[in-house]
Amino acid sequence: MAAGTMITNAGLVERAKLINGISTAPFMWMALGTSGTTPAEDQTALGAEITTNGGQRKAATCGYEADYKSVWSCVFSFTGDLAILELAIFNALTNGTMYLRHAWAAAKNVENGENILFTVRSTETRVT
Repeated sequence: MAAGTMITNAGLVERAKLINGISTAPFMWMALGTSGTTPAEDQTALGAEITTNGGQRKAATCGYEADYKSVWSCVFSFTGDLAILELAIFNALTNGTMYLRHAWAAAKNVENGENILFTVRSTETRVT
């Protein structure tokens, strides 16, 4: 398993469409998964998205932090044990375009009754 974060090709295309109004579906949905495969730019879905035990896709609280940073935060209330290895941001509750995917090197194990806050920050930069 390799940790890392990748903004996807499909996410870049959709972001470009959002800027000029061709698309109106904001990236506001957070999803968790159980696959530890290395993030890659051509991925369009999580390796194994969680759909049970309180780990299913949810609307995130979205914001702008400062210095070109987009922020997504979401509390998941778990109703069963899970081993979380991946997280992604999408523009729809089901299916949709995956903007970014993150994978951890080791599982984040959660138990029934736990509440976990996940926060993602994406910073825009200029290439000179």
